[in-house]
Amino acid sequence: MRTSEKPAANAAAGLSGPASRKLPVPPRERKPALAALAVLLILGGALATTLLVLRSGDRVSAIRVTQQVGAGQKFTEQMLEEVQIAADSGIDYVSWSERGKVENSFATVTVLPGTLFTSRMGVGQSSELGPGKATVGLALKPGQMPAGVEAGDRVQVIYVPSRSAQGQTRVLAESALVFSVGDKSRTANSGQITVIVDSSASPEIVAFASSGEIAVAELPGAR
Repeated sequence: MRTSEKPAANAAAGLSGPASRKLPVPPRERKPALAALAVLLILGGALATTLLVLRSGDRVSAIRVTQQVGAGQKFTEQMLEEVQIAADSGIDYVSWSERGKVENSFATVTVLPGTLFTSRMGVGQSSELGPGKATVGLALKPGQMPAGVEAGDRVQVIYVPSRSAQGQTRVLAESALVFSVGDKSRTANSGQITVIVDSSASPEIVAFASSGEIAVAELPGAR
């Protein structure tokens, strides 16, 4: 009895066929230079962001004026306050640490409330309080002073003769600086104010003020 042996089906061919053939895989190429560059870019961006945040938080103490200060008027402690501004704002500010010098200076121009004080706004001497000038106190009655007059305003000082006096109404001081304003009556526009006038006009103004024949008119455009 012959035993039929079946040869292994393409045993050798199975090992040498196309399906069993694998293409060679190229080794993965490492690029350390690109990786290092990416890390540097990330770190650089983080550093720039940090610097911007830190710079935006830089603040310095400056001086802001809280009250109107007329040209020639002296700055006082009550007129100044501390305010924080950006260090790189580009403004010619005066540091809060130098407020003592500012308090001993005089305004070169009329400074409005809320203005950031700069070095050009103050001088050591006042032309308004120099030689040839005098300060005069006026006690005014209702109707002799308009409402809203404040220190730093410009006013005309006017002689207003009484009914019994002989004379005509005339201006005694064309543009006097209001140096200070006292408390006004709650029911009328009257009170005590101090004005700066030429010393040559002060005796006449004082004489008429003592008899109640003085009135003032505000000059809104002459600041």
